[in-house]
Amino acid sequence: MKKLSTISRTLFTVLILSATLQASNAQAISKKLQQNRDFTGAVAQKDAYKAIYMIDVNDPYVINKTLRNISNALKDPRLKGKLEVELVAFSDGVATYLKTSPYESQLKTLIEKGVIVVQCANTLKEKNMSRDQIFDFVGLVPSGNGELILRQAEGWSVIKP
Repeated sequence: MKKLSTISRTLFTVLILSATLQASNAQAISKKLQQNRDFTGAVAQKDAYKAIYMIDVNDPYVINKTLRNISNALKDPRLKGKLEVELVAFSDGVATYLKTSPYESQLKTLIEKGVIVVQCANTLKEKNMSRDQIFDFVGLVPSGNGELILRQAEGWSVIKP
């Protein structure tokens, strides 16, 4: 009987400790969930930020997503007036800048907001395309990859949506 009583007390103690730990864990989890809910993102502590977006596919979904991502970044209140953006197209991304594409209005709106839009000259050469086939307002860089390499070395964030 004495053994059973000792086992019962030990079992009771273990159960109490387990319940206490579970309650403590639940409180900790609840606190972390609330902290996560209250999180508002990074704070823009620098005077200026620079980002280069790349587009290398002829996929309307990706092209529209990229243009929308740029627009959203420009609207971010933390970055307002602090963000310089460039959009470089190469490979099949040249479709974004073709005069036959539906993106002229969106691109002009971004340019009005200060975005630099450029096309890889290598792509035009490799695809036997002339500069006359892309919008007149698009700049040319010798190579899209070279532009990304140089911008990243200058501290620009490279973004591929």
